[in-house]
Amino acid sequence: MMLSLLFVLAACGIQDTTEDNGTVRFQETDQVKIDDPFWSPRLQQWATVTANDVLDKFEGKVPGSQDRNTFENFDRVACGERDSGWHAGMPWFDGLVYETLRGLADLLVQYPDTALENRLDGYIERIAAAQASEDSGYINTYAQLVENTHRWGENGGLLRWMHDVYNSGMLVEAGVHYYKATGKTRLLEVATRLANLMCDYMGPEPKHNIVPARSGPEEALVKLYRLYKDCPELEDKVEVPVDAPAYLALAEFWIENRGHHCGLPLWGTWGNEAAERWIKENRYADSKYGAHSRPSFGPYAQDSIPVFRQQTIEGHAVRATLLMTGVAAAAIENRNPQYIAAATRLWENMAGRRMFVTGGVGAVHFDEKFGPDYYLPADAYLETCAAVGVAFYSQKMNELTGAPRYMDELERALYNNVLTGISLDGTRYTYQNPLNAEHHARWTWHGCPCCPPMFLKLMSAMPGFIYARQADRLFVNLFIGSETTVSLLSGKVHLRQSTGYPWNGNVSFTVSPAADKTRFTLSIRIPGWARSVENPFGLYRSAVKEAIVLKVNGEPVPVNTADGYADIFREWSGGDKVELVLPVQPRVITASPAVEQLDGQAALAAGPLVYCLESCDNVGLDHARLDTLAVPEALSCPDLLGGIRTIMCVQGCDTLTAIPYYAVGNRDAGAAYKVWIPVK
Repeated sequence: MMLSLLFVLAACGIQDTTEDNGTVRFQETDQVKIDDPFWSPRLQQWATVTANDVLDKFEGKVPGSQDRNTFENFDRVACGERDSGWHAGMPWFDGLVYETLRGLADLLVQYPDTALENRLDGYIERIAAAQASEDSGYINTYAQLVENTHRWGENGGLLRWMHDVYNSGMLVEAGVHYYKATGKTRLLEVATRLANLMCDYMGPEPKHNIVPARSGPEEALVKLYRLYKDCPELEDKVEVPVDAPAYLALAEFWIENRGHHCGLPLWGTWGNEAAERWIKENRYADSKYGAHSRPSFGPYAQDSIPVFRQQTIEGHAVRATLLMTGVAAAAIENRNPQYIAAATRLWENMAGRRMFVTGGVGAVHFDEKFGPDYYLPADAYLETCAAVGVAFYSQKMNELTGAPRYMDELERALYNNVLTGISLDGTRYTYQNPLNAEHHARWTWHGCPCCPPMFLKLMSAMPGFIYARQADRLFVNLFIGSETTVSLLSGKVHLRQSTGYPWNGNVSFTVSPAADKTRFTLSIRIPGWARSVENPFGLYRSAVKEAIVLKVNGEPVPVNTADGYADIFREWSGGDKVELVLPVQPRVITASPAVEQLDGQAALAAGPLVYCLESCDNVGLDHARLDTLAVPEALSCPDLLGGIRTIMCVQGCDTLTAIPYYAVGNRDAGAAYKVWIPVK
């Protein structure tokens, strides 16, 4: 697999491409090799144990996975079955399968596995056979098996439920990632054929006014555009027509046409039942609404007003964050000021007024949605998928703007809300992640198992988030043991990073340019929390007293972080050493006074990790109080929860023991816990 991958990347020019137009470009996942004491064991486990666990459960092989083989949906469609009235799993299960394929493709890059790759190839053949059962290239197994006359949610179909466009977008994304991971075009051809169908069918008049009711396809079409733009010779290798500009244009139509509809139904006024009935009765097809009419999907689906008029991030938190990821991705390509302004404005509203201390979003259980500004209760919903959306959105904003604050919030979500979404054994998961809970139980599978595929998508993409380049500037965004070779304007540079992060703040880099005395800037992100900037907008506050230390070849250098990066500009020679020490000592976090629900409470953290008190460590948790004047101490516990550092707070006769939030629920399935603790 790896030889074909190297051929693919060389043919596309991906490895050696260096833009000189000021654009930030992240390294591809294959260009970064992870060797990290914290992340490597986890990634290896997810690439083996979790990968096969998720696939087995989609096949219904594991008790508790509803004994439904999701892949049989594709087989039944391939055999010509239509409108039989039964479908294994929810309408969006096609999309979850495709998301899993995408995530596992990226894991194959880091951890080649012939058996797993062959297993995925087998699924891809079944998907291709299902598509081949129709000349048009359409494939959405729920619609075909249950609502065949309601394709794309038309003619009285309810797209908010059917997920046709979402499923299709995830297939496109999987095709791109699987090709880049393996060099195989089979799934890419299926994806491109489906993208062509959507481009022909959807868009401005006389095409159909269809936008995704569940976001995600926007970024997928941008990725397809970027792949064919970077690899024009690929058009001759796929047995399907290619129209790269059309893919970007469709993504832009989906973004720009949100909020443009017949104005009905009124979801908030009528209620969901009446609104859904109005759509199912096809009322919007009335000629008085015009020939290009469609119903409103409401604020839940970010469709109440046009995106460029939105002032606050609203609705279903997963859909909202993935929509804005797509907006940011499109903005990277089109540099449209309206796209950039909207993506920036809504991220600032999210991070500054609606984000939880663990990087999670989505305060309200009903509709799994954002609450109003500063509504951040400790028992909030906080879906794992929504935190994944936060991370993807934040990474794209860094790529768009180069500002490090976006990577600060990606890191917060990554180490906390996202990482808690999987158990330490790699086979149990969470959907909701409240910060304080009376009962926390992980599940082996779920009626809506959307979180494991989303988790795999983010964690498998993570190696590509560590390093980026911009002309003659090399960025280090995450502290993860790894190595890469980056192409700058001045030449190639090999960089090796070693660290004990997050347990300690010692990070070292070995810089080896291809030619000695090569001048460029090494820009190392200094996390906001290390600079006593817990949140870029003051939503959370903490104080770090220890100094940040930076050395080059043993000599101290100033830590100038005017923009959040410590920039080291010099002539570099092979073997130059850079040492960074970040202050990861325990600290106390408080919320802004504007967050009324957290008044009189505090949280503990160390480095990027937020901590919690779990009832199995703290008798009488309900009555625990935190003395913020006491000095919390870190204690290494190599035999506890896979090896962690606990935080001990000795308060007179009482001792509170805190563990990293991500490790909660791995000992006592019914354990209560608290991130936010009343203060004395």
